[in-house]
Amino acid sequence: MSLLPPVSAPPTQPLRDRVVLVTGGAQGIGRGVVQAVLGAGGRVAFGDLDAAAGRACLAELDVGDRALFRRLDVAAEAGVRRFVDAALARFGRIDGLVNNAGIADPHSGPLERLSLREWNRRLGTSLGGAFLCSKHALPALRASAGGGAIVNIASSRAHQSEPDSEAYAASKGGLLAFTHALAISAGPAVRVNCISPGWIATDAWRKPGARRKPALSRQDHAQHPAGRVGTPQDIGALAVYLLSAEAGFVTGQEVVVDGGMTRKMQYA
Repeated sequence: MSLLPPVSAPPTQPLRDRVVLVTGGAQGIGRGVVQAVLGAGGRVAFGDLDAAAGRACLAELDVGDRALFRRLDVAAEAGVRRFVDAALARFGRIDGLVNNAGIADPHSGPLERLSLREWNRRLGTSLGGAFLCSKHALPALRASAGGGAIVNIASSRAHQSEPDSEAYAASKGGLLAFTHALAISAGPAVRVNCISPGWIATDAWRKPGARRKPALSRQDHAQHPAGRVGTPQDIGALAVYLLSAEAGFVTGQEVVVDGGMTRKMQYA
């Protein structure tokens, strides 16, 4: 008798009946993750600071009780606790967490004019929010049948920068270290990984009144070794894999999704 497993197809809905929390889920990359999780058979509780965007997203998803929205400021611990409690009250379990919320604009101006308050606000939203959401979701994630999973959304800017982006780079670099540290602390019950997106065109993934077709040139696409700028679907597809049992041997890792840009030599 062979010791090898038989040839089998991957599951068509790898997150069937799994419950995933997504922060910053009403627009952009977060919405791409929400839709990918739902498409993979999962149920979603998503939070966003923009309540109007969240309500519009929930209406457009039109998936009944498979999705829950709550206004969420990830930098406010009491609100994070209420968000996690609302998800548990609705679904009875939490199997995954995607820490996506953060300040999208990487540019904070010259460092010598950057206030400590603004520095702390930027780190507190992305890095601090991941800490708070992980802290309050961990008990439920540890109890998840089959194991829980956390996916942190960082950025390729953790590895390369433009001028005047120190706070953003520090928050995303901190997420990488937070990822591998928590993977060691929370394993084996909970796996923790990180996705670092590059250029992702989110213009068409905003709330209804702010949507527009991305204004991308041929050169914008061509400078990527993959031949195009990324989309929220690219990030959502990887998030589903990392949240699923198919990634059961993957933890503490960063996956850069940037069309190959950080591997491309740049000459003026």
